[in-house]
Amino acid sequence: MILAAGAMMASACGGKQSGQSASQEVAEQASRNVQAVEVDADSVYARVAEQVAMGPRVPGTPGHERCIGYITRRLSEAGAEVTVQDTLFAPAGSDVKAQRVRNITGRFNAGAPRHVLLLAHYDTRPWADRESDEKLHNTPIDGANDGASGVAVLLEIARLMKQMPSDVEVEMLFVDAEDAGTYDDDFSWCIGSQAWADAFDPTARRVPEYAILLDMVGGRNAVFPREYFSERYARGVNNLVWEAARRAGYGDRFPNEIGGALNDDHIHIMRMGIPAIDIVESANSATGSFNPTWHTLDDTIDNIDRATLKMVGDVVINTIFQ
Repeated sequence: MILAAGAMMASACGGKQSGQSASQEVAEQASRNVQAVEVDADSVYARVAEQVAMGPRVPGTPGHERCIGYITRRLSEAGAEVTVQDTLFAPAGSDVKAQRVRNITGRFNAGAPRHVLLLAHYDTRPWADRESDEKLHNTPIDGANDGASGVAVLLEIARLMKQMPSDVEVEMLFVDAEDAGTYDDDFSWCIGSQAWADAFDPTARRVPEYAILLDMVGGRNAVFPREYFSERYARGVNNLVWEAARRAGYGDRFPNEIGGALNDDHIHIMRMGIPAIDIVESANSATGSFNPTWHTLDDTIDNIDRATLKMVGDVVINTIFQ
């Protein structure tokens, strides 16, 4: 993802008390159940490490193929209904050539009363073009934070789904081909989510009530302000997430401040009429924008923070189920 260049992207885009009702009792019981379920920091960190060990997950490489098998296997083991959108896609309005895209979906509790969408991209940047040494610019990155962290949090939530209340259908979307864009072409980014949106037919499938994108959610001491387009077009969803963070004791890491305006996967979910937000580190104190490891060879497992991964997972779980 990149910081959006201008306004164009906005358009693209205890027991039962006397008199207590049955629905209130169910809601309170669900709340108590979720509070007892927390993300295991070591488990989610291990999911990052497993992806990084595959090597760069650039489309067309062995690491990318291994990652597809890994995600589908983990989802199946967790009890999800797994499908893969396998298509050739070229974004309209761009000079980007058609490329193979494989978006992976895992669905839990299909048909439950409520339905939410969680997503993250699993591919990695083919070029370390933010390295100070230009000789390193063509080197693929590990993508521990930019790629693996969001996937790891979703897979950890998938592992915990059997312990969750079953009244929410959780659709997990792992999008391909997000991170090979050029800085002068907005549509060269997020190819996988563009392909997903292009195939989206609200008359033929269930429409999620909202979507949460996780991107770069493993940085050391990361702080997550409210991404600009999320706040402008899906403020109600932002409010749910930031209130869940406050209740969980993470208010200082989810400040009620506006961060960057990002050209990221959530833009293409939004244009399908689904309120979508982006949980992303976009106001790092050292850079004023993304984590210092962004698009560099320092985006490694050594710079991943277990506590940050756990925090984000806990916030997402509490948002969905409370």
